[in-house]
Amino acid sequence: MSRHTYIAGLLGTMLLVSACSQTPAATTAPVASTAPSAAASAASSAAATTAASGAPSAAAPSTAAKPAPFDQGPVKIAMVRQSGAGDYFQQWGLGSTKQAAALGFDMQVYDAQADNALQATQMQTAIDSGVAGIIVDHGLADTMNPLIKTALDKGIPVVVYDVETTDPRVVHTTQSDASMATAVLTQMTTDLGKGANIGYVNALGIAPLDRRNVVFQKFVKDNNWNVEFFVGKFTNAVATDNAVLVDAALKAHPDVTGIFAPYDELTKGTLVAVKNNGLDAKIRVYGIDISNADLQLMTTPGNPWKATAATDPAGVGAAVVRAMALKLANQLNGTDFQFPAQLITQDYLNKNNITNMDQLRVAMPELAEASQMTASWITVAY
Repeated sequence: MSRHTYIAGLLGTMLLVSACSQTPAATTAPVASTAPSAAASAASSAAATTAASGAPSAAAPSTAAKPAPFDQGPVKIAMVRQSGAGDYFQQWGLGSTKQAAALGFDMQVYDAQADNALQATQMQTAIDSGVAGIIVDHGLADTMNPLIKTALDKGIPVVVYDVETTDPRVVHTTQSDASMATAVLTQMTTDLGKGANIGYVNALGIAPLDRRNVVFQKFVKDNNWNVEFFVGKFTNAVATDNAVLVDAALKAHPDVTGIFAPYDELTKGTLVAVKNNGLDAKIRVYGIDISNADLQLMTTPGNPWKATAATDPAGVGAAVVRAMALKLANQLNGTDFQFPAQLITQDYLNKNNITNMDQLRVAMPELAEASQMTASWITVAY
């Protein structure tokens, strides 16, 4: 994902993989004149390729005339984040800040880091600061929706990423969580077959994780899987805290042959627990999201992480910022946009000698979001 925070367990409150109230995933296509449909199909991602070197370098600056308000100098906006542990969020933030600079935004970034009360305070500060627009990156729906309404009522456009909202004035962006979960769980079905004993690690109450859970429950039913344990919580140390939970679950249920942990920090914690119990050769692990750290784990000999599904988090962060630019320029057609994901297997990585994101972007250019949310006057940073 998406790549795409709040705290959860079974009682989750959260972020990142984040926000809450469950509503159907968005399907409206992005800017018709400038970007391809962002529907869940990975094939629809026919995205622009990265630089030949593999590093996502910025394109040559656009020479097209900039529309208002970008023709009057820097445009002040705010980004109110609820980030979590791991370099998924770091990459997302890097992509968003690089794109903001390329567009000429003066962007103030707030990050509550899994503190919902702090995010609410930061959102109010952003509203009061006189910005032209606000991007909300993850957040608990119950916390953020009243403040999002306040911003909109004051005439401040709001673009959200992985926050469940019901206000039709909001521009809603997200990874295609259904396609992510479907891709990984289809591979898990191929590997494990029907009737398998499995474990499940998730933190419900978080919008992307809730959407992935819906798909998981269908696969459990269709494949007659026996879910031996279900643990998980969202904290500011997701991998470490969930390693403890999965360790205890595995001691009670060592007979599982596969585990689905649909967020890479949950996956990392799961891997630690599997290794600590000496079950690397017996259990196959399936996650969601991708990063340099994830790639290093997946390509380590003997690692049980067999497959993941992901978007390029830096590319998604950049595309969300471009959505705000198009909104402010009155050039955004629609309010709901999804970024399609790709299946990435351990076998594919090993066969193609891929160990980092730059190599993956070259080998799998369909990960790129460069053709999403753009226009002739926009310099695409990722």
